[in-house]
Amino acid sequence: MSDQSTATEPLFKDFPLPSYDDWRAAAEATLKGAPFEKRLVGHTYEGIDLQPIYNAADIQGLPHLGSLPGQAPFVRDTSPLGDRLNSWAVAQELPHPLPAHFNAALQADLPRGQNAVNLPLDAATLAGLDADQAPTEMVGTGGVSISGLADLETALAGVNLEKTPFYAQASTTAFAFTALVVALLEKQGKDLKKLQGAIGMDPLGQLARAGSLPRDLPGIYDVMARLSGWAADHAPGLHTITVQGHPYHDGGASAVQELAFALATGVEYLRELADRGVDVNTAAPRIRMAFSLGGNLFMEIARLRAARLLWSRAVAAFGGDERAQQLTLHGRTSRFNKTAFDPYVNMLRVTTEAFAGVVGGCDSLHVGAFDEILREPDEFSRRISRNVHTVLREESGLDRTADPAGGSYYVEWLTDAIAREAWTLFQSVEKQGGMFAALEAGFPQSEIARVSSKRTAAVAARRDRIVGVNMYANMKEKFLPIPTVDRANLQRQRAQLLGQIRNESEAGAALEALARDPSLPAAAAAARAGATLGAIARALRTDAGDGPRATAIPASRVAIPFESLRQATERHTEATGERPRVLLLNLGKVHEYKPRADFSRGFLEVAAFQVEDSPPCGEVEEAVDAAVKAEAPIVVFCGSDKGYPERIPALAARLSQERPDTILLLAGYPQEHVDSFRGAGVDDFIHLRANCLELLTTLQQRLGVGA
Repeated sequence: MSDQSTATEPLFKDFPLPSYDDWRAAAEATLKGAPFEKRLVGHTYEGIDLQPIYNAADIQGLPHLGSLPGQAPFVRDTSPLGDRLNSWAVAQELPHPLPAHFNAALQADLPRGQNAVNLPLDAATLAGLDADQAPTEMVGTGGVSISGLADLETALAGVNLEKTPFYAQASTTAFAFTALVVALLEKQGKDLKKLQGAIGMDPLGQLARAGSLPRDLPGIYDVMARLSGWAADHAPGLHTITVQGHPYHDGGASAVQELAFALATGVEYLRELADRGVDVNTAAPRIRMAFSLGGNLFMEIARLRAARLLWSRAVAAFGGDERAQQLTLHGRTSRFNKTAFDPYVNMLRVTTEAFAGVVGGCDSLHVGAFDEILREPDEFSRRISRNVHTVLREESGLDRTADPAGGSYYVEWLTDAIAREAWTLFQSVEKQGGMFAALEAGFPQSEIARVSSKRTAAVAARRDRIVGVNMYANMKEKFLPIPTVDRANLQRQRAQLLGQIRNESEAGAALEALARDPSLPAAAAAARAGATLGAIARALRTDAGDGPRATAIPASRVAIPFESLRQATERHTEATGERPRVLLLNLGKVHEYKPRADFSRGFLEVAAFQVEDSPPCGEVEEAVDAAVKAEAPIVVFCGSDKGYPERIPALAARLSQERPDTILLLAGYPQEHVDSFRGAGVDDFIHLRANCLELLTTLQQRLGVGA
């Protein structure tokens, strides 16, 4: 065959090309009569049904397919080369309460892969309260305690903010905190125009998370407008608004809900800024979005691509140019799906989540430490998290191509599906008057609660599996030590330092000037004069009204109910010296009992019960003797449906007579015999459709565990 014929003739032209119908027929034959739609179509919390295969026909006519990276609507990235020239920022949070400890961790990590400063602020700082004036429980909770310029100097010692991106979510204290940053850079002689990163406000996100705001919302929007206008003129590389999806995600929201509510929030901010004279081409580039990255890999990849698409179209509707339509995205691995038990599995979870974030096009990324829900990350856990970035970049090569998932039939279809669902939900919010009105009315809260309840039910029945928690519990686990944090001592340390740096006399005049002129330069001058963050925040709120209230979306973790089960058993074991015991009473030959015995062991070990096996028992008398001798408070009959009718009625009746306090369970659910077995003394059944959480809770209650 000539080179010319090779180029023009289709390969394998003599072989028929299978159609979708051919594949469908083969798939249905493999199912042996089971319904295709029931067995192979996946149903998601987003309300999107996932087919087992996608092809070119599924993406014909999708409106975004003609675009390339760097082109509106920016589905494929806001840069023509994606991460090819500028890889994503490794923006690891370092939640160490004391500025000096934060700096020590930062100095250790910057030469070892981290290339951005991500400064989480503690609850007191976010509330605009100095450490010595805040409630003790707020000091050091959730991040670093920053009460003045000296604290920020300590935290950022040795860091050149002209070359290192800087991120902080400062909530309604963003103006005062930015003043500290500006004062520090001016003191160091640095150029503000070279500052890159974000000092983000997100009052609606704070309202969703906490249920209240410290001052009136119009006043907060006035501050947002002043800060955004100042940044556009003096620090163009600084984002002043970070719309967070985390409050919704951590409450159990679907990916569509998190995206829709973030979009509605961003649109509301654009409107409020426009009302205050900040046009869309100035306001939109000041906004970035931050999403939590969950475990559904393709859903997360597609959701990030859909976020850029929807933001581009929303900004275009405001008249924004192409630069304004480009969305900056930050990702952090989810806290919602992390576990306190078998925590090293969290290393695997964050790896897939980070992979989704990178492939989806995050501009910056935090990979959570495997123990972040339990304690401050140490050098080991920080290193593992950092190295996830390094492996994805330097070993996996994910920064060597733009939009790695682009062109996938599945990803392109799913991107469009998520965008459509999120846009519909966004429009529902808009019809209610916007995101603030919707939060006041409780609409996002009720929508998220609906999905969260479905998650809870699926986890309880183990339709959703949590490795190491509701499935595959590790009975040999050595629990991580969790140090006790002495908040009172921490506050005393901070108060002592503040007593040394607070300069009331020199700062007084500057604060009075700030109250008259609430500008960023005046706030920075007050910081240089020795005013604390709390004093600056108070000066900026002299005319503030009462803040709005709404029903908070409670942050949770999906594993908590099962973790509580196990914790109750562990406390009982420590108090009594004896772990609750279960005997698997194995009936018949090995092939008859072993599958259900193995299943029952895994089912019961979720609650940290001590599960023991009996020898194989062929006769009823032999089984009764084994159960009586074991003296276990729970006995599980393990055998085959075929053998149960001739054994269970007599066996259950005998054991109920000889050991009336014993809880009798049966492995399996033979429907035609359930009522008769219950009548003989069987208390409950262990099977695939059982509500694992409910049954184990009942067993604990009957054994007095957790009483």
